Amino acid sequence: MPVPRPLRERCREFLGIDGEIRYIFPAMVYGGGAGFIFVITDEQIAVISTGAMSRSTPKTVWGSYPRGTRLGPVETSPGAAFEFAGAVFEMDDEYIAVVNAADAEIFDRDSLPKDPLPDL
Repeated sequence: MPVPRPLRERCREFLGIDGEIRYIFPAMVYGGGAGFIFVITDEQIAVISTGAMSRSTPKTVWGSYPRGTRLGPVETSPGAAFEFAGAVFEMDDEYIAVVNAADAEIFDRDSLPKDPLPDL
């Protein structure tokens, strides 16, 4: 399920982003607890904490990393989890493709599908 537009806009406003958000997905600290939103732009990966009570209200910037920082790999057993910046996060399975696409865009561009309409 895509991240709802209102949450996308709250993150854009919270971070003061003028450019495009390339990827965005929610995650939690492994084992439950605090929620996070990963916002990936052309320049950075911003990790926003939403706290334990809300999954859709940005509270603080947990960290900001260069776009060249790898997110994955995502471990899929017993659930979807990945290590990033020294912490382990878990997420819904539906967002595995988002993490893989974000990493492929930087580290394996040839694996991305070709644009079917490059002249548009």
